[in-house]
This record gives sequence, structure tokens and C-alpha cells, in this order.
Amino acid sequence: METKARELTIEINDDEADSLLPALKLSGETDLTYQLKWAAWRWLYSVAGCRSIGMEVKLEGPFGRVVDLVGVGKGNVVYIVEVKSSKNDLRRDIRTSSDRERALGQLKTLEDAANLTASVMDDARKHAVECADEGSEWRDNPTYIAAKRDHRQIEDRLAAKNRALERFSTKFHDPSFLACADFHVLATPSGLVTRAELPPFWGLIDEDAQTIVAPVQKQIRRNTLHVLRAISKSNTRDLMKACGVRISRDQS
Repeated sequence: METKARELTIEINDDEADSLLPALKLSGETDLTYQLKWAAWRWLYSVAGCRSIGMEVKLEGPFGRVVDLVGVGKGNVVYIVEVKSSKNDLRRDIRTSSDRERALGQLKTLEDAANLTASVMDDARKHAVECADEGSEWRDNPTYIAAKRDHRQIEDRLAAKNRALERFSTKFHDPSFLACADFHVLATPSGLVTRAELPPFWGLIDEDAQTIVAPVQKQIRRNTLHVLRAISKSNTRDLMKACGVRISRDQS
């Protein structure tokens, strides 16, 4: 069943009101992502009934995850909304533990290849030195040049794979992340994610704050105090940013 958020009008009686909301936009954030965040905010307020909502909230705990939006609704249930504006953005967090194992297997293959090409390059170097004519440069030997090129290519691929694994995220399938809230929701442009692609336990809303797939409530440990504290910190930070407030530390 699709649910559309009730129309919600926010009025700010201030001559500078137009400048406040854009001031909450993150550096480098696209207009679409920012639009999706406010659609998620509307959904949390008017559909989920949350009255405590924060954007870019750093949750407490061993991971200190930063979530796009978090809200606390009736009965102290916690909602987390993650905003994804493109397929590439989505793929960064939707991968599974099986995908990680596959990536680790590819890394091992590249490591073996790097060791092999290093050995071949070393043999080619020895051969080049032995075969070099007096007064000639052994590094100009074609065999050594080819072996060195092959080794460098594998080393570059290995470095790229290591960088990718450092950023590898299985967040949407991570039990520890799913235990952070009663409800988890994805906010994406309409049609970006199909029902079949949606991770287990996740709901789906679109840029019009319509519920495409209702989230499933999970049984989690009831403790919302730290979430409310995190939301308060986030909202204080955003209000300071919007109003140009800066805090400087006394260096004396």
C-alpha cells in the first residue's frame, strides 16, 4: 500500500528565512540529495509521526555511524533514513558479506600475481645485467622493460583493490547497524530501487515522501536516550550553521 505524506508547510517569520534552509546543505551535496533529505524529513514528521528529527546525526556506540536522518516517533520507536540519489551511491552500501568475500578472493589473486611478476622482473633484471655489453645500460633491455611494466600494472591494480576494500561497506545488511533502530528506510528517486533490490528489513520512500514499501519493525533493545541526545547535538549544530554562529576556543 502506498502512503503519501500529508502536505506540510513550514513558516519561519524572519526576513532571512530563505537563507536558513540552504545553509543546512552540506558542501558538495547535490540538489537532488538535499531534496530527498527534506522529503525524508516530511515523511518522518507526517507519516511516521516523529517529533524529534535530526539530519546528519552521529549515533553513539562503537562504530559512531553518521546517518542521513534519524527520528523518534510514538512509543519511542526509532527511525533511520538513508538517502541515495543514484545507483552508484546505492551500491557503496548495499553490498553483502558474500560480496566482501569475493572481493577478498580477488585481492588474494592480485597479491599472488604481484609476487609472481616481481619474481619475473627480478629474473629479467639479472638477465639484463649479465647480457649487457660493456658501456651499455642494462635497464634498456626489452625483456626487463616488459617485466617491469607488467609488474607495475599489477601493483596499480592491487593498490586500487586495497583502496576499494578500505571503503567497502555492507552497512545495509550489517546486523549492528540494523540493531540501531526499530525501522530502517531508504529515500531514493522514484524507480531507482525495485522491491527485489531492497535489502531485508528496509522500507522505501521517494522524492515526494510517498511510502513505496513500508518498513518492517524489528525487535531491538529499547534505549532511545542516546538517540535523542544525538539528535539534539545534530540540531544544535545545524542551527548554529544556519545562523552563522561560530565557537572559538581560547588558545591562551
